[in-house]
Amino acid sequence: MDSVQAIKQRFEIIGNDVKLNRAIEKAIQVAPTDISVLVTGESGVGKEAIPKIIHALSHRKHAKYIAVNCGAIPEGTIDSELFGHEKGAFTGATSTRSGYFEVADGGTIFLDEVGELPLTTQVRLLRVLENGEFLKVGSSQVQKTDVRIVAATNVNMFEAIKKERFREDLYYRLSTVEINIPPLRERKDDIHLLFRKFASDFGQKYKMPTIRLEDDAIETLSKYHWPGNIRQLRNIAEQISVLEEQRSISFSTLNSYLPNAAGSNLPAVIKQERKESEFSNEREILYKVLFDMKGDLNDLKKLTLELLKNNDTDKVQEENENLIRKIYGKEGDEDDFTEEEEQLSELEVLSLPESKTESSLPKPAQEDKYHFAEEIEEEETLSLHEKEIELIKKSLERNKGKRKAAAAELGISERTLYRKIKQYNL
Repeated sequence: MDSVQAIKQRFEIIGNDVKLNRAIEKAIQVAPTDISVLVTGESGVGKEAIPKIIHALSHRKHAKYIAVNCGAIPEGTIDSELFGHEKGAFTGATSTRSGYFEVADGGTIFLDEVGELPLTTQVRLLRVLENGEFLKVGSSQVQKTDVRIVAATNVNMFEAIKKERFREDLYYRLSTVEINIPPLRERKDDIHLLFRKFASDFGQKYKMPTIRLEDDAIETLSKYHWPGNIRQLRNIAEQISVLEEQRSISFSTLNSYLPNAAGSNLPAVIKQERKESEFSNEREILYKVLFDMKGDLNDLKKLTLELLKNNDTDKVQEENENLIRKIYGKEGDEDDFTEEEEQLSELEVLSLPESKTESSLPKPAQEDKYHFAEEIEEEETLSLHEKEIELIKKSLERNKGKRKAAAAELGISERTLYRKIKQYNL
């Protein structure tokens, strides 16, 4: 069995990190078998080297090795690319075509970005892994293939399974052995080695002296976060090699090429997390809107009943000033309130003449008019009663029992919240 050092020299892998060496050891150990391997790691860490090592050290090394970027093939054609198609299977299929699994029979297929596969293709791939069978697009004839599958992804597979974007059974078939490649920021001792290698390569490529880093620049290089990993490091080495006239690179020069590093040697990747006080899902937001609408509707019904019972519009406006402000505009917005107040006073249809209210309208008719409002008031649409209690409880828990903060979150006054807490015995 080849040593780790020999493999690194053969495949031009640079670095002495313990996790990297362990990944290479696992690749050497599984290579002679036909076990499916899943290579995981962030984008740009060099995952494509592992399947090459596995293929080169396996008994399939003289057969074909095909690398397929699953994320780069359109969803409508990926089945045809992988499994082939029959003539006339779809528009544009003018001839029969062999897919990668048929062409690579006896060899190895590397499925890069396997987490991007559509669910329908995942079902086909699972069948190949289980019994080596597949169907061409547009064909009913089952074909057999003998290929070894090595897959790679930078996606969190458990998160993808949870969100139903990746089949759990396929994940366990692919990850019989899982090999993780560490990100560059965890290989600090390897960063300068890699930079020197890239600088030397670009110096030869562009026929110019090799750039060298000063001590403070080396320290900056090691402390940088490297979100793009080795790919980003290579690109920066190439930029500096081409653009800089001075071959000795200082801290300030290097810092100008590092994104988000101005004035800092150690930029941090900050993920903005949702505050606990915010609503965690759209359903709660929808219920909050429904509660607000329900509250406004009840206020309008109350105001309407007051107008029906009392023929004095001015008196109703005076007694229910705060209620009118709440319905028609924010408190303190005098212009809006005045306009709505004027509109309300013009609603003559709600101002019943005295003669009609006392003599023309029989008492049973008045009860019928009020009866519709009472029935609506008792109705609990979409179980809002229970949801309102649940939402108030959640808000109080999030705000640790502080009524003022909970009321602000729910969009109601503290007094209203207090009344509801008493009403529901919370």
